[in-house]
Amino acid sequence: MDTPIIEGEDEEALASLVPVPLHRKTHSYSVQFDHQKPHSEIRKHSLDEVPRSATLGNDAVYFDSSAAAAVYFDSSDDEFSTGGIIAGITETVSDGVINGGEDYAVVAPPPNAGVGEDDVEPLPEFIGAGGGAGIFKVPVRAAVHPGRPPCLELRPHPLRETQTGRFLRNIACTETQLWAGQENGVRVWSLEEAYDAGCGIGGQVRRGDEDTAPFRESVATSPTMCLVADQSNKLLWSGHKDGKIRAWKMDPEQPCEASDDDSEPFKERISWLAHRGPVNSIVISSYGDMWSCSEGGVIKIWPWDTLEKSLLLKPAEKHMAALLVERSAIDLRTQVTVNGTCSISSSEVKFLLTDLVRAKVWAVQSLSFSIWDARSKDLLKVLNVDGQVECRVDMLPTQDQQGDDETKLKFFSASKKEKPQGFLQRSRNAIMGAAGAVRRVATRSAGGFAEDTRKTEAIILAVDGTIWTGNMSGQIIQWDGSGSRLRDVNHHHNPVLCFCTFGDRIYVGYASGYIQVLDSDGKLMASWVSHNEPVIKLAAGGGFVFSLATHGGVRGWYVTSAGPVDNIIRTELSHKEALYARQDNVRILIGTWNVGQGRASHDALMTWLGSVSSDVGIVVVGLQEVDMGAGFLAMSAAKETVGLEGSVVGQWWIDAIGKALDEKNTFERMGSRQLAGLLISLWARKKIRTHVGDLDVAAVPCGFGRAIGNKGGVGLRIRVYDRIMCFVNCHLAAHLEAVNRRNADFNHIFRLMVFSKGQNLSNTAAAGVSTTAYTLKTTTNPTTGTEEVKSDLAAADLIAFFGDFNYRLYGITYDEARDFISQRSFDWLRERDQLRQEMKAGKVFQGMREALVTFPPTYKFERNRPGLGGYDSGEKKRIPAWCDRVIYRDTQASPFSESNLQCPVVSSVIMYEACMDVVESDHKPVRCKLHATIAHVDKSVRRQELGNIIRTNEKIRSIFEDLKFVPETTVSTNSIVLQSQDTVILTITNTSTTSKALFSILCGGLTIVKDDGEESDYTPRGSFGLPRWLEVTPAAGMISPEGTVGVKVHHEDFHTMEECVDGIPQSWWCEDTRDKEAILLVNIRGSCSTTMTSHSIKVRHCYSAKACLLESKPKHLTKNLGGSRRHQTDKSRHGSTRPRTEDSVSQGKSQ
Repeated sequence: MDTPIIEGEDEEALASLVPVPLHRKTHSYSVQFDHQKPHSEIRKHSLDEVPRSATLGNDAVYFDSSAAAAVYFDSSDDEFSTGGIIAGITETVSDGVINGGEDYAVVAPPPNAGVGEDDVEPLPEFIGAGGGAGIFKVPVRAAVHPGRPPCLELRPHPLRETQTGRFLRNIACTETQLWAGQENGVRVWSLEEAYDAGCGIGGQVRRGDEDTAPFRESVATSPTMCLVADQSNKLLWSGHKDGKIRAWKMDPEQPCEASDDDSEPFKERISWLAHRGPVNSIVISSYGDMWSCSEGGVIKIWPWDTLEKSLLLKPAEKHMAALLVERSAIDLRTQVTVNGTCSISSSEVKFLLTDLVRAKVWAVQSLSFSIWDARSKDLLKVLNVDGQVECRVDMLPTQDQQGDDETKLKFFSASKKEKPQGFLQRSRNAIMGAAGAVRRVATRSAGGFAEDTRKTEAIILAVDGTIWTGNMSGQIIQWDGSGSRLRDVNHHHNPVLCFCTFGDRIYVGYASGYIQVLDSDGKLMASWVSHNEPVIKLAAGGGFVFSLATHGGVRGWYVTSAGPVDNIIRTELSHKEALYARQDNVRILIGTWNVGQGRASHDALMTWLGSVSSDVGIVVVGLQEVDMGAGFLAMSAAKETVGLEGSVVGQWWIDAIGKALDEKNTFERMGSRQLAGLLISLWARKKIRTHVGDLDVAAVPCGFGRAIGNKGGVGLRIRVYDRIMCFVNCHLAAHLEAVNRRNADFNHIFRLMVFSKGQNLSNTAAAGVSTTAYTLKTTTNPTTGTEEVKSDLAAADLIAFFGDFNYRLYGITYDEARDFISQRSFDWLRERDQLRQEMKAGKVFQGMREALVTFPPTYKFERNRPGLGGYDSGEKKRIPAWCDRVIYRDTQASPFSESNLQCPVVSSVIMYEACMDVVESDHKPVRCKLHATIAHVDKSVRRQELGNIIRTNEKIRSIFEDLKFVPETTVSTNSIVLQSQDTVILTITNTSTTSKALFSILCGGLTIVKDDGEESDYTPRGSFGLPRWLEVTPAAGMISPEGTVGVKVHHEDFHTMEECVDGIPQSWWCEDTRDKEAILLVNIRGSCSTTMTSHSIKVRHCYSAKACLLESKPKHLTKNLGGSRRHQTDKSRHGSTRPRTEDSVSQGKSQ
């Protein structure tokens, strides 16, 4: 396939090439970089250089936006920021050189610059021009990331391979604990131990949790789907994939009923089978009942009275407790079904939200909402995501009815009337026809199965009582409590996956890894990249907002962020770099070979790879032309369309190379990727395997129509000692004259290569979490719109390109080339190397490095002919060329820098040679050995140092102390007496002149008034729920400075059922004639307070007309009403029994 096909642009490229190479003035390879600063100096940049999404708008404020000091990028964190933004590059190209980019250079290591224990001397290297601009700029690194607030890494990013069957999928937070639901149970952290060093479970460190803060785990269960905390009863409720709901004790001092040993897994308090399918969501309503949802539109209610009875049973009576709860279920779907017609859709209920302000519950399906009354359990309204009310939505899921004939591939064939065509033309037509058919099928499939971007992915209740939802398009919608759509905002073009609130702020987590902070009007206050993978859950508590990413990493963001405390922490933590910085060395063997559709002997593979692998930790092998031919390429394109890749021949090569590397004993195969004839695979030495993982794969076709993989690139991305390394195997356009096309192929691969989990690497969401939204970042092509698009390769610490680049020798004849080769005059031949010429001009592999080529050209040879006499001597006499190359880039901004957290990966080439004795192909295999010194962070030590800073820095302590401020408020009374259908207005006044006050009203406990006057115990319902005879509206809200709010406290007649079995009443309704009493807690916070104060109000319902005299406060509360030891409750309560008696209750700053 070497037939010359010269097009216009290639003719221009040939004409522009210099026919005779310039004479080198000196043979010294040492170049002095006097104009450059040493890399050890701190790089300073303005915040304008910090990547910022263009969609954030003018109002978007990054934290620390006023800082003019040095900007560092945390080299050990998950997200690495670069200047590599594809859209909107402002550099111009003049005469083939990017303005502002570095010039090319040839450098030699300084004397006595040996690396490694064997003190091997690095080889001289050639550095291409253009590496200082755009996406080719070396990424900026630092000890502490400046592009986001400093955070508590409660659980640093674990390697994906260590999390199989144990991925975290949910988090829930209280003021003292963080709970996480995982694929095999639940785990809990005590926030008092959040800064402690990682010690595993019971002192036994487990892979993936080496640096995790101390935690405890439960016994093994089915994957956890959802969590909800019930602080009134000190319980954590979890819903699971097997349909069960489980309750866990929150008591940190007794995590296990059978043993106090922290290494022993703790057991659930009770559990029961709630649904036939997975439990998607659990909430506790305003009246303390538990609501749960599942597939098929099923929503069930579990009355609190039954749950309370089951919790009173002994652990040995768990079976009886489960049976008791299961028989009490109320199936709402059956209650709204009349004559077989249901008022709600049968599609899966994804989320539930309890509206504590109005005592309602929202049930969220993909494209609709249903709103329920939490007290009466009546269906109030059904509406779609556009806000339109629907009378009935009993719709079966639609099925795509495309016929088989529409999904079959049709290959073009030549008509009998057409003129006969050559083999190459027929092959090209067949491949192009197959590619077109594949694209048509993919388009039809995408149209039939593409998800509606209006689908709701998250929902939250704001402090002002409005409801916020987020969908897959990134749109955030505000609703009022009745389901009317108020406003839409869109600050980011990635799916919204989660919300949480703290004070009057709304935190939004996106599939892009961003976290945004909004005010109560939806205005963007701050934004930063929190993780390099989607943020799937957010939870607030203990002065933090915790974020969970899909990889299982958990980070805690201070509620003060973005703010002045961030700069203080960052500066202090940077000064302690020497305490947590670590350094390791690893050698990487890279092999590339165009095998020409052949196979190699074991001896050939040993010669090429096995003989030089004894001192390397990582082996990466790239092959080209593993399989070719029109039929195979068409089939490969079809398989890629449906997510399949690989071939029998490709697997043979992987197995054969693994055998040569002693795969069973020495190396472990990490993964591979094949695109048509291109194959890349990676092995890691077993002794460093614990530091190598998170393997992702990518493929970019560059063949016919950029759709066929006969040319293109396949890549692997891997994390090594917490640094990102990318390896790309390329096969670029052929033919001497196709220089521009080769340059374009490289540019296409560099910009469009997007990594994702391979089919044999991805861990399915065993917890049942939908992964569609999470992979959008890796499945959509980069755009050039207003949203910035980054190159995955540009963000890596080390990039290595290798393969058959197909750059040739120009301006030289076949005989001249053979003569220079026989004389080993490689210096002169290098000047005629097209790749060297293009790199000098900054047109390709900008800023990357290659060891000086000192081996003979590796193309083209006659098979099975050893030695230099094997060059092609046939009719075409192809000019020998260095087609097979290895080129790389690390984090060095100047040659031979020292490795540190500002320049974490420093590499040098210690071997670069071709195996001329291997004769199984028309190309010779090439191998390159890199020695990499890697600086990284001991995250356990850094977390300890962060804790020391928080505890000892007076400025930080003062800022955190200010967060305890709570505005002063008063309530109109501390005692209310209600008779049947009575209503009393409780007035709450914010006496502060500057601060907003946030209030929430809960029921601290309730009791039945005894006739003999004996004192009663007050017991709380689930999550401090209200008794059914009491309505409080609004039960939460925001009071402006010097403002007031009136809260309606109303008695509503309620008839109880003696018993309910499977949702069916077993006796007639009866009326409760006893006097009842409840304690209302009016909790007050500031707009960003970490503590709260509380007013206590006694409410009595008198069934008879007799006068009721209330005491000023209850004497016996069976539960801790505060829910947290950090919450101060004002217990000075005085007042009359009259409902509207004015009684000022002073509130001050919490201590």
